[in-house]
Amino acid sequence: MSGDGGGDGLVIGVDKDTGVAVLTLDRPEKLNAIDLGMAAELADAWREFRFDDTVRAIVVTGAGTRAFCTGIDRDVVVPQPGSPYMVDDPLVAIGPKANDLWKPVIAAVNGMACGGAFYLLGEAEFVVADEAATFFDPHTTYGMVSAYESIYMAQRMPFGEVARMALMGTAERVSARRAYEVGLVSELTADGEALEAAVDCAAVIASYPASAVQGTVRALWLAKEAARAQALTHAPQLVSLGNLPGERQRGLFTGRRPGFRLR
Repeated sequence: MSGDGGGDGLVIGVDKDTGVAVLTLDRPEKLNAIDLGMAAELADAWREFRFDDTVRAIVVTGAGTRAFCTGIDRDVVVPQPGSPYMVDDPLVAIGPKANDLWKPVIAAVNGMACGGAFYLLGEAEFVVADEAATFFDPHTTYGMVSAYESIYMAQRMPFGEVARMALMGTAERVSARRAYEVGLVSELTADGEALEAAVDCAAVIASYPASAVQGTVRALWLAKEAARAQALTHAPQLVSLGNLPGERQRGLFTGRRPGFRLR
């Protein structure tokens, strides 16, 4: 890959020969958690890809072996309006579909993918994961509503599996094998090989006529867009009404019990 861009937290590589771009969340020391700078970079990257006809397919992944992404950086402070009808979500525009990009996106998952990572997984066409990957949603454990995350996952997994993952919080993690069995993951690889497998898929897709590929992507999302859009309109109010105050959340986070069940 040739490095064609990126800044603090996000690295972008584009192979002009294959038409494949790789976006890497590059904060491994923070388990690739997303701060406000990275959130802005992601939105900018997806919008720029709309105008770059040399990029015909994209892979999104995380640096290191411990995590694909662990959602919002806990050190980020997001001031909120004093009304339950207005909520600022710093992750709401980090995905490709939120930025009107209809080129195919494949997620390559290594290590943990949890919470806000589902904004990215939920807007990818499909997910490739290595055997060591795990998936979980910590929101309820810390007194937070899993609204956007549950809505995104409800488009990709059976209802009962999404409900269990959201409600069990940090007590349980979904293994890559189980995620494959329920349809969240389309391909399992050996440890460390998810990115290569995803890039291989992306290269095949990028070799096809772009207009046909993008039309197919758009058709696929039209099949579920109405229900998804309707659900997402209610997410801000559910978060505003159900979340504990920040101090209570931080107390639950620092006092969390270690250990979890892998299934």
